[in-house]
Amino acid sequence: MFSKLLIANRGEIAVRVIRACKEMGIATVAVYSKADEDALHVSLADQSVCIGGPYAKDSYLNASRIISAALATGAQAIHPGYGFLSENAEFANLCKEHGLVFVGPNPDVIDQMGDKDKARAIMEKAGVPVIPGSGILADIDEAKAEGQRIGYPLLIKARAGGGGKGIRLVSDADSLPGAYSAAIEEAKQAFGDGGLYMEKYLTRVKHVEVQVIADEHGNVVALGERECSVQRNNQKLVEEAPSVALTPAVRKKMFDTAIMAAKYVGYANAGTIEFLLEGENFYFMEMNTRLQVEHPVTEMVTGVDIVKWQIRIADGIPLGFTQDDVALAGASIECRINAASTGVVKFFHAPGGPNVRFDTALYQGYIVPPYYDSMLGKLIVHASTREDAIRKMLAALSELAIDGVACNIDEQIMIIDSWAFRSGQYYTDLKVDEMGEQVI
Repeated sequence: MFSKLLIANRGEIAVRVIRACKEMGIATVAVYSKADEDALHVSLADQSVCIGGPYAKDSYLNASRIISAALATGAQAIHPGYGFLSENAEFANLCKEHGLVFVGPNPDVIDQMGDKDKARAIMEKAGVPVIPGSGILADIDEAKAEGQRIGYPLLIKARAGGGGKGIRLVSDADSLPGAYSAAIEEAKQAFGDGGLYMEKYLTRVKHVEVQVIADEHGNVVALGERECSVQRNNQKLVEEAPSVALTPAVRKKMFDTAIMAAKYVGYANAGTIEFLLEGENFYFMEMNTRLQVEHPVTEMVTGVDIVKWQIRIADGIPLGFTQDDVALAGASIECRINAASTGVVKFFHAPGGPNVRFDTALYQGYIVPPYYDSMLGKLIVHASTREDAIRKMLAALSELAIDGVACNIDEQIMIIDSWAFRSGQYYTDLKVDEMGEQVI
């Protein structure tokens, strides 16, 4: 097992990885920007190295400085967390070139699945159902022709990256030119790649993803599904496991499809296959070749520590369980707590009690910087039934207190307490008004 590991990330996920390493007896190295000098992950790690200025491009996206920090501190492996360089094939290759283990899949797999157009083609060859769409568009003229063929409404999507960037919903042909130009510019700024493709826009669908974990010995296991249909601007707000929308037959078919897809590309480590579910039919959206933000709900219903298994697999250790060993117990819900402002956290109280977990890097006196993602933490609960999990989440949200920085606690209470969420009859087009009722 590794004796020292560097975490190439910040915030709650850096804290999460450090805690897993401490339990495994692995020394940790934190890297940080000048804006994060007082961050929690810096104080929790055994060593810490400042790698640049506050902007991500000067620090958490600066691959050479991260590699230098790893080599200087004697780290043997690098865990990228999520975001930043976690799905960057060049960074994974750079780790390999310098004798460092990248805690994630093979760089070639990251490259293949990170290009969404290439990933669609690979999944089609593997026999995985995909949403009707186009290849990479050469120009606006080809986009117009493809739009006529596919039919409106449709989505324009960036082939690179994720997190909802470079996506535009196009309702008709007249809206296409403006959406096409805007998507290109956003994709270039976010990913340095303006490549776009189109997909048919499916309505009244659910966003359901399957967590897979695979070792380097050909073993692949599906650790259940997560329902991620509550979103704003293509960013997830609430996730739950299991999904109330899946029948046992559809669940098994989805798991089998996800395992088949992972095996087809030779996947090893933790990854997620994302699907759109329309009735009993589902279609491949994308594969995230990294740890997901919402992994805790899967941990809660399976009892599997995904982060620890990521590290073990990267060290060549085979999975210690099979698909038959995976049993989904109870229900888990996660609410993302996002900041609506920056500033000093004047007061902070995390809820407690059995099966209540708040993954965060917050503390009283912490200064929320303006340079990074707005997520302050993830509130996760687990109970024997979905109804009990909803009540537990509402109680936990009511107890959570963050003063000094505006955030979305009240909005999350509204969502969880809405008829749409309670009934399970919500879709990716869900909106919640002031009364907590579904508005389409």
